[in-house]
Amino acid sequence: MTRRAGILGLVLVAIVAASAAPAAWDRLTRPLDRAVDPSLTVADRDGRALRVFLSADGAWRLPADPARVEPLYLAMLTAIEDKRFRYHPGVDPLAVGRAVGQMLANGGVVSGASTLTMQTVRLLDPQPRTLGAKAVEALRALVLEARLDKDAVLARYLTLAPFGGNLQGIRAASLAYFGREPVALTPAEAALLVAIPQAPERLRPDRHPEAARRARDRILDRTAEAGVIPAAVAAEARRDPVPDTRRAMPMRTPHLARRLAQAADSGTVEIRTTLDGDLQRRIEGMALRWAETLDPEAGLAVVVADAATGAVLAHLGAPDFFSTRRSGQVDMTRAVRSPGSTLKPFLYGLAFDDGFLDPRSMVTDAPLRIAGYAPANFAPVHLGQLTVADALRLSLNVPAVAVLDRYGPDRFLRRLASADARLELPHAGDRAGLAVILGGVGTSLEDLVSLYTALAGDGRVRPLTVRAGGPTGEASRPLLSPGAAWEIARILEGTPHPTHSARRRGGPVAWKTGTSYGFRDAWAVGVGNGLAVGVWVGRPDGTPRPGHFGARSAAPLLFELFEILPTTRSLAAAPPSGGGSPPSAHPLPPALAYFPPRPDTPTADPVRIAYPRDGSEIERPSDRPIALQARGGRRPLVWLVDGRPLPAPPHRRDAAWQPDGLGFATVTVIDADGLTAQARFRVR
Repeated sequence: MTRRAGILGLVLVAIVAASAAPAAWDRLTRPLDRAVDPSLTVADRDGRALRVFLSADGAWRLPADPARVEPLYLAMLTAIEDKRFRYHPGVDPLAVGRAVGQMLANGGVVSGASTLTMQTVRLLDPQPRTLGAKAVEALRALVLEARLDKDAVLARYLTLAPFGGNLQGIRAASLAYFGREPVALTPAEAALLVAIPQAPERLRPDRHPEAARRARDRILDRTAEAGVIPAAVAAEARRDPVPDTRRAMPMRTPHLARRLAQAADSGTVEIRTTLDGDLQRRIEGMALRWAETLDPEAGLAVVVADAATGAVLAHLGAPDFFSTRRSGQVDMTRAVRSPGSTLKPFLYGLAFDDGFLDPRSMVTDAPLRIAGYAPANFAPVHLGQLTVADALRLSLNVPAVAVLDRYGPDRFLRRLASADARLELPHAGDRAGLAVILGGVGTSLEDLVSLYTALAGDGRVRPLTVRAGGPTGEASRPLLSPGAAWEIARILEGTPHPTHSARRRGGPVAWKTGTSYGFRDAWAVGVGNGLAVGVWVGRPDGTPRPGHFGARSAAPLLFELFEILPTTRSLAAAPPSGGGSPPSAHPLPPALAYFPPRPDTPTADPVRIAYPRDGSEIERPSDRPIALQARGGRRPLVWLVDGRPLPAPPHRRDAAWQPDGLGFATVTVIDADGLTAQARFRVR
């Protein structure tokens, strides 16, 4: 070959190599950019997993940060797998030289030269274990370290390392085998987690505990020889048992976690919440214990929030997410239910601000009829004249209805809605009636807890927030003046306590109960120690529970919760100095000494039941329902049979009821003004 031909050949080779270089480089580096499909983690405010969702390929794969991993584990890992990890560029020349020398001297492979970076490359793009693949792996390791710093490389290893089955990464392994994050590991635990990835399926402690124990002990011995741990610590750690079961992944606050996951953007890796993980765990355990005291179909829900910011610290939608009898997958913190008497404090506070009522004003608790509506107290007694403060503490219905009649039902609901409270009337287009103050409107536990934050200081309602870094107190809406909020809180602090819930750790609690029509919902909401807490107890399907009411079923749990809650700050012990003063700070004007109810102005045609007549007997039709008929009143009408709502067109005055047996039944009809009529009859 002439010199000219040789030069030409070299040029051609160079051209071909240059043209092939981009494709080769792309093939070399593409696996390093592969998106690692993580498990979505809903975490508490400290970053600890509350609930973990499987990745798209069915793995438990949680992103890991070396700064949040036990330092002893990292020291053991590098001592065993790559002792010069912090110093080499991705490939360890000394380890390569040692491995080659041992292979030549012994005629076969004695030890490997894989660095943690090379292992990470292999986890990103698994290839057959050949010398050629090993060379490519080494090149890719150099490229990876040129792109990422050491901690970023280590983070990928800690996220992808296999630990048996569908467990990938140090966090998933620590949660599965020890039930906690790898922030603090014992020497025995750290050694086990170093050992498992060496043979993930053969060393799974839940399937091969003895093999896992031997592998762990070898790691303990080798790290003791390397000076990572003292020999005495290694000997002590060898006596620790090896876990022989695999725990379930965290499943805290399942309803809230599911809601956040469904609303998350695609590719979201972690959702950091405002929840206190330790508090959530304690409340979930308490709820399971309380559920055992309820009937098998009943459930409960709890919301705990910081009253100053609205940040949710604990959230429980049901005591057992997997219970079908308790409808556990229904989130009862968001279910719209009748709140009973829990809105009364805000009506009285608004009346204070309106200037026609004072805590010291005298009101009359006696039989009352307003426009045909005759409210009754929860207990079938009347107490005569008493102060507004006492009427609220005792949650008397008659004085509250009289105050609402003066303030205006529509105005009251508009005022609450202006503070972002979600309130729903039974039918779209309904006008508010006087019954709204006794539970004739729907709301949720979350909305109630948000409303009660107004009683913690300045009268402003804090919207609840569950995302860390989300809007807090600055998004508040005014509802009451600071003075009125202070007065209401002082009144509610004096509410008589349940006999077995008299303890009040950390200061007084301003609290209120509520019971919906037919004993379907029992509520207790309280503010104290800088927190707003709400409890709901009932059956998710709305079945009545006679004998179960707020003070009996929900209040004891409320006060047990306050016993375990953190103390942040107490309610103001003195009246607010600015932004309005409490009404009782001034002498009581004669016009406020007594609050008279509005005299009755009966409607021209009050609602009544035309069929069946009260006290009658009717024969059960064999093949058709019984026709219920009403006269008078203002539509829409609501029908109930034995306290259970009956589906009926709201624009009609009749309804159809199919009895499920013979015997006595009670039919109730309620019109748009809250007026009622009732008939008790016998089906034969």
